Amino acid sequence: MPARISRQDVAHVARLALLDLDDDELDRATEQLGAVLDHVADIEALDLEGVPPTAHPLPLRNVFRADVVGSVLDRDEVLAAAPSAEDGRFRVPAVLGEEP
Repeated sequence: MPARISRQDVAHVARLALLDLDDDELDRATEQLGAVLDHVADIEALDLEGVPPTAHPLPLRNVFRADVVGSVLDRDEVLAAAPSAEDGRFRVPAVLGEEP
């Protein structure tokens, strides 16, 4: 089987991507890209007549629970445990030098 991509093609793409590959890296990249292209050719050869396009191989379902109000903490109790509170809210240091 002829090579799907030449060493010169890989070197050209490497130059376009501003990659400086030495000879060993160039040989390895040529072999790896050739394997990827062989795999793509195998997929292209499949008979997919009548197979509908799909975005996911398994049926998806909503896995979220219902948005129902449950037991909540008492605001005054929580704010009483905070290092600093003001007007029913947590007081935090100013962000990015902003003053209130």
